[in-house]
Amino acid sequence: MKTLISIVLFFSMLSPLQAAIEFHQFKDAATEAEYKQLIEELRCLVCQNQNLAGSDADLAKDLRQQTYDMLQQGKSREEIVEYMVSRYGDFVLYRPPVKSSTLLLWAGPFALLLFVLIAVMYRIKKTRKIEEPELKDMAHAHDLLSGKDSAAGDTK
Repeated sequence: MKTLISIVLFFSMLSPLQAAIEFHQFKDAATEAEYKQLIEELRCLVCQNQNLAGSDADLAKDLRQQTYDMLQQGKSREEIVEYMVSRYGDFVLYRPPVKSSTLLLWAGPFALLLFVLIAVMYRIKKTRKIEEPELKDMAHAHDLLSGKDSAAGDTK
């Protein structure tokens, strides 16, 4: 009896995990290709690291439906992208345009890399300065132990 209850509970927990399948009828293959390309290039605003095609978020489903509806109305790709950007900002695009508001997005990784390289170079330079006197002291100690007079330059 316990195993039967366990099995029923297990399968009842799996049922919410099933995703709804969306089905769209297209006029032609070109419109379908345009739709697929658009939902691949537009970002899900909820997931942020997924495109609309790969997201199961409710907002992504709505945006896919809106994209489909706009294509069925005869809107061009540019009009759809312009609408999405005007409503949700440049963040909806995986490749936002380079402009003053997105400059940090484009230049930020390079600036961070430059900062890290400068910090590493500074650290290397600092450790070399610390090691140099130690090497000189060791050479001087070696000279003293071997009986060389470093000031006179001759051996005892």
